Amino acid sequence: MPTVEKAARTDAGLASELRLSVMRLRRRLATERHPDNELSMNTMAVLGALHRHGDLTVGELARIEMVQPPSMTRTVNFLVDGGFASRHPHETDGRQVLVALTERGRETLLADRARRDEWLATRLGTLTSDERAVLRSAAPILERLASG
Repeated sequence: MPTVEKAARTDAGLASELRLSVMRLRRRLATERHPDNELSMNTMAVLGALHRHGDLTVGELARIEMVQPPSMTRTVNFLVDGGFASRHPHETDGRQVLVALTERGRETLLADRARRDEWLATRLGTLTSDERAVLRSAAPILERLASG
């Protein structure tokens, strides 16, 4: 069985190791969610997009989350029905409806993030300063890979 370092020497090996590691980290972070949070990771991602970007149309949310507009409409309906988001008319284009984060949505998002960030910060504390420096350098690269 090859080591991660050995497998990652080629681009194909690196791709395989990164895919596996990122998927495992995502699953682990999902298990560290706030116990009162009944929302899925996908609905939490929509709340996160609204928190980052402000009010957005369903189409904009669908583009950001890389899903089809009908799927995003169902997600937004669920969030609005639960009081996590609200809809309001666009200020300058009466044909458009914007989705906004409510206080309940913001509180749910921030509590969930805080719990997962705390777990990850604790794990980072077990690494050497050199290992943390590598991750600091890698974080923007991983973001670029995820966005492309």
